[in-house]
Amino acid sequence: MKTLVTGADGFIGSHLTELLVEAGYDVRAFVHYNSFNSWGWLDNSHVANDIEVIAGDVRDTNGVRVAMVGCDVVLHLAALISIPFSYIAPDTYVDTNIKGTLNVLQAARDSGARVLVTSTSEVYGTARYVPIDEDHPLQGQSPYSATKIGADRISESFHRSFDLPVTIVRPFNTYGPRQSARAIIPTIITQLLAGATQIRLGSLYPTRDFNYVTDVASAFLSILRTDACDGEEINIASNSETSIEDLANEIISQINPTAEIICDDKRVRPKLSEVERLVGSNEKIKRLTGWSPEYILSRGLKETISWFQDERNIRNYKSGVYNI
Repeated sequence: MKTLVTGADGFIGSHLTELLVEAGYDVRAFVHYNSFNSWGWLDNSHVANDIEVIAGDVRDTNGVRVAMVGCDVVLHLAALISIPFSYIAPDTYVDTNIKGTLNVLQAARDSGARVLVTSTSEVYGTARYVPIDEDHPLQGQSPYSATKIGADRISESFHRSFDLPVTIVRPFNTYGPRQSARAIIPTIITQLLAGATQIRLGSLYPTRDFNYVTDVASAFLSILRTDACDGEEINIASNSETSIEDLANEIISQINPTAEIICDDKRVRPKLSEVERLVGSNEKIKRLTGWSPEYILSRGLKETISWFQDERNIRNYKSGVYNI
């Protein structure tokens, strides 16, 4: 099966690309064009010689169409993801997350490819009930989440209007090796490994449903292999929640138990934009595909910390800079 992965150069995308190759898929990686000819996290991947790489931009209609030629399925992960930056550049998020998804859907409609569109648990906003299942109301509590809601709904419309085989895949908070510096776990780990004894964070009370990246990649593969997932919205979740404070204390205990947490006001989201509670139901994905997570949080954090402790990896991060 010829498979296109958009955003293959990113965090989840690179792990998923590797898993697809290992599972025997013929993979074409669509990476973000840049003048350095970098393939992101795929540059040093063990599958770099086993994939076809095309550089482009999901905002470019023709580029997406060309990348999809001959593909049976597209796993669409390319997106702008940082919530704080979406406060600054919301129009860019509309162009990338909504228009980029539309370009993928249009090209898939023309080529007949099946589509897995990557959503986010942020579309649910603060939980109105827990665990959050796929029927939970959607709430745009940031420009980022609003654009992902828009992408989800345009994807749904292509399934309903044109019978396009689309699945909306909705991972809850993913973490692990290669994660962006703007995410909470790399923020804590890199500060500690740089020797900081005061760890600067935003709000400590929100809760999140954390999922290790290899579990998330295997969930994508399970959905890809299950025809019954067409037309569905499917959570990838652990069915458990951890507060940011408890998360930070767990990481601190594994690296430097004498460190303390300091609340930094510039890292706090606007009050009405903060998602206070996220914990997802994974009943649907278990029922449809048989998938369930293998990693508990403490184990996943241990492996993530070990990856960051490798000098070749942590040198890509700037621990002293607040990444929005």
